[in-house]
Amino acid sequence: MIAIHWATAVLIVAAWFTAEGGRDVVKNPPMLHFSLGLAVLALMVPRMILRVAGQTPPALDEQRPWLATAAKIGHALLYGFLIGLPLSGWYAASRLGVSASFFGIGLPMIAAPVQGAPGLIAEIHENAGTLILYLAGLHALIAGWHHIVLRDGTLRRMSPL
Repeated sequence: MIAIHWATAVLIVAAWFTAEGGRDVVKNPPMLHFSLGLAVLALMVPRMILRVAGQTPPALDEQRPWLATAAKIGHALLYGFLIGLPLSGWYAASRLGVSASFFGIGLPMIAAPVQGAPGLIAEIHENAGTLILYLAGLHALIAGWHHIVLRDGTLRRMSPL
């Protein structure tokens, strides 16, 4: 789970840096961006299986149930973005008439191409791409708060070292 966590973080940042917007996507599709975003989606499969199987570390702070509830809400929000962003990007690319690929493997279009703007989902995708960086930053700040203020070992549990 730790490896998946950090790989996901790296992929999100890399996908954001390789993003292209608007109709330029039709002329020069950002295939690396597509692949990185879809890799995030692919990592969500084992991540969700591990979560459902109970392979996530238990909450450390039993005395503050509101922290556990807030963590569950925060993780659910992040997971929604981690699934919704790649799917909405794939949808937006399809609406633009661009075939997405996953590291060279062509994927089918999941929506009919349109002339003009690809629609609301594409706009949401563009804005949500930046929003997930803010959420990830907030996630990191909260982890730092746990480590520095609460001293509860939360950050050490997710350390790759």
